[in-house]
Amino acid sequence: MIPFSLDEIATLCPGRLDAAPWADEVTGVQIDSRLIEEGDLFFAVGDGDAYRGHAFARGAAATLVPEHAFAELAALGSAVRARSSARVVGITGSTGKTSTKDILAAFCHPQARTVAAEGGHNNEIGLPLTLTRIEPETEVVICELGMRGLGQIRELCAIARPDVAVITSIGPVHLELLGTVERVAEAKAEVVASLPSGGFAIVPDEPLLAPFLRGDDIEIRRFSPEQVESFERTDQGCRVGFVLGDRTLELEFPFTARHQAQNAVPALLALEALDLELPAGRVDVELSRWRGEESLLPGGGLLINDSYNANPTSMRAALEHLATHDGRLVAVLGDMAELGTAGPEYHREIGELARDLGVDVVLPVGELAREYVNGGTPVARDAEEAAEMIGRLFQPGDVVLVKGSRAIGLERVAEALTSAER
Repeated sequence: MIPFSLDEIATLCPGRLDAAPWADEVTGVQIDSRLIEEGDLFFAVGDGDAYRGHAFARGAAATLVPEHAFAELAALGSAVRARSSARVVGITGSTGKTSTKDILAAFCHPQARTVAAEGGHNNEIGLPLTLTRIEPETEVVICELGMRGLGQIRELCAIARPDVAVITSIGPVHLELLGTVERVAEAKAEVVASLPSGGFAIVPDEPLLAPFLRGDDIEIRRFSPEQVESFERTDQGCRVGFVLGDRTLELEFPFTARHQAQNAVPALLALEALDLELPAGRVDVELSRWRGEESLLPGGGLLINDSYNANPTSMRAALEHLATHDGRLVAVLGDMAELGTAGPEYHREIGELARDLGVDVVLPVGELAREYVNGGTPVARDAEEAAEMIGRLFQPGDVVLVKGSRAIGLERVAEALTSAER
């Protein structure tokens, strides 16, 4: 973090600020006392006040119990951003934003000092924490911007002030609050409206975005899945051919899913917008956990752990990837949350897709997940019951996809499958 004096922290963040006797500045920010390193500010969110002693024991320069946690964390993140000359990329989208962020970070790291959001740090807490990781020498900052309603991305952009905006996709997410996919497009387009004059917007070739994009003082670059011209799985991942305007590019990646290769297209365009060189050869991308992680199963078989989250678009992509494998195909599918009154219909459509793709076994998890299957098929109430049921359903050699919304917690099913005690 760019150092801030304790006096500056006190001005930015009203509240109870206590400092170690030796400290006059802070050089990092944490909200988890277990992650404190010497010189950090422990920012006590929620019940964090109870862990101030632990933070000091680990070397915190100061602890802060804020009066208004979100507002003060935003002020601190914004202040760090203001002291940096780094170029900031803001990535949002209905699906693929975390993986696109991971891929872009892998492109940037070899040639620029880069800070990228960790995991799914994309909200009013995660975004400022990403910004507070900016160092004096940082050149590129890659932020992830999430939302559940109109205005939220605009608020996050006021903190991060991106130079480059990326919208990965538009699809049926958060319909419980937004109502229509058109309003999803409107909400996502807030990242483009927040760009300064001379900024770059990387957006999908999506008609629903058109009413919300301004292009008089920014450059808009559109992309499509067809820019993945060729895709071949290899023993080490995949080999992908891209078409970028009048140029072609062939890269190798450690992942095996075509939809992840498609996420590389906006990442490549963002790389160009940053005036950085296109990569060559193999790119060692480390995707965030539970985003299509593949691992061999005890006794033979393969687990595709895509349990972090789910919506109709990402569920379709995951099932299509599952169907490219040989062997008995098993899908453990949890509820897709926040789809409003259209939720049952979306679940039925995904169930029909699974049957059309030749998935041999579908284990639904949750109340809405009943719609994936016809009557008579066992349904697990929750992840714990699903973990017990999958032990009886699994056969050596099965290829098992585990995917559902975050609230379902299907990573527990993945853990049960990979456990040697299963």
